[in-house]
Parts: sequence; structure tokens; C-alpha cells
Amino acid sequence: MPTMQVRRLAGAVGAEVTGLDLRRPMAAAQAAELRRVWLEHGVIVLPGQVLGNDEFMALAASFGTPVEYPFVKGLDGWPHIIEVKKLEHERVNFGGVWHSDTAYLECPPTATLLLAREVPPHGGDTLFASQTAAFEALSGGMQRLLEGLRCVNSSVKADTSRTREDRIADAGREDRRVYEAEHPAVRLHPETGRRALYMNVAHTVRFAGLTEEESAPLLQYLHAHQKKEEFTCRVRWAPGTLALWDNRSTQHYPINDYHGFRRVMHRITLAGDVPAAVQPRA
Repeated sequence: MPTMQVRRLAGAVGAEVTGLDLRRPMAAAQAAELRRVWLEHGVIVLPGQVLGNDEFMALAASFGTPVEYPFVKGLDGWPHIIEVKKLEHERVNFGGVWHSDTAYLECPPTATLLLAREVPPHGGDTLFASQTAAFEALSGGMQRLLEGLRCVNSSVKADTSRTREDRIADAGREDRRVYEAEHPAVRLHPETGRRALYMNVAHTVRFAGLTEEESAPLLQYLHAHQKKEEFTCRVRWAPGTLALWDNRSTQHYPINDYHGFRRVMHRITLAGDVPAAVQPRA
């Protein structure tokens, strides 16, 4: 069995994993260890993975159940793989704000896999932020306040965030229905038992029971807090770089700094469940 090496990318989130060839099925013990590393670090990056679409799908299925994305059509023959791309003449990138994926769904995805196919000669990195670390850095009083709140998330807000994901009509589905879901402001991770902030600037409209105006000051504070540098890591892509992130405990931000160049990635999201609330502490 190949030896797996793990190197932390930053203090709060992220690890690079080398020594694996994911074209081949992993032994059960190796798959369990890779999952453990992923849960510990929130994001894992595996460079040099030259995977065909069938191999990419098989890998994704070893971590969970691939699901179709609500607004973007999949590749012909592989409906669960969507192409995340920015072309040379485009100025707007895909998902170009801090966010966790599709928080406006009743069951947001557990995880996302992103595989680099073509990358620009410079730029196009992705930042990730640990929402577990962000929660744990708050005062006890703020933690207790947030544990009793819920957030209203809407795909309408995603439409106004000017991301390629939701505004390029020729890449989207004809069904442009509005998705809205209410989730706890602090969610309990079902596998690690840790608490994480669960709101984001791309999808969260307000706190349940409050107006947008009443919610805005606290949300503005939290959105700034969630992306503090000490909670983040930076992933630099090369063709064949694969990243897997935990949508339940991280946010991500693709940097749009490569105008005039092409960037093409393939992405698979994995089915999730209804985010669990924590029991508020006295």
C-alpha cells in the first residue's frame, strides 16, 4: 500500500496529501485514513492526480453520493461533473465571493471536489477559511448568542453577487426557481462534533425573526470575522491538482486575478443532510 504523506498548509485549515495515485481504488484502511485527515484539516489538496471523468466520479463516490448542481448543467455523459471555467475574454469568475456551497438548499452538500484541468500562468488561487476556528475565536457571550439564532439563506442573493455561477445564462438550467432555506447560525458537525459558523455573504439574507436592516450590523461583523487571515489557507493550482473541502466547516473564495487567461476546473458536489443545531449553553 503506498505511503501517504501529509503536510499542513496553515495553522487553522488545509493539508497537502502526497504519495497516492487516485486512479487506483484505495484499500479500506487507506480510504479511512484519508477521510480522517480530511475531517481534521477541513481541506485536503492532492497534487498530480491525472484523472479521467470516470475515475473522478469513482473517487467522489468513495467519499459520498454525487449530486447534480441546481443551476449549472453537468458535462455530457457525466451530469454530476460541472465545468467551472473563466475564458480569456470574461471578467467575472465562478463563485467569486466568500461562501459555503448552496447554503440556500434544505440539505446543502457535505463536500466538494475540484480538479484543475487548465490553469492560468499566474493567479487563480483559492482561499479557504475554517469556520470552526472562526467560531472558537469568538467570545463566550457571542458564541452563546449565535447558538440561539438561525439564518435565512436565499438563492436570490446569490443572483446579485455577480458570480459567473448564477449569472451566465447559457451555462445554467432553464429552471431558475428560487431556493430558500433556514439553517442554524452555528452548526454541529455530524462527524467531528465541533461547532462552526454557518452563514455567508453570498447567500445569507438575515437572521430568522429579524429584518434585513436589524440583521445587517451583526452579519457584517461576522462576515469580516469569518475570513480573518489566521483562519485561512491558500491553494495554488496546477493541472491535476485535486482539492476536497468540507462544506460543513469551511468557506472558500476563488481569486479573480487572471484576466485574459483561461481557467478550467471540474467539480463534483456530494449530498448532505439538514444542518444540525447545537444545544445553546447557559
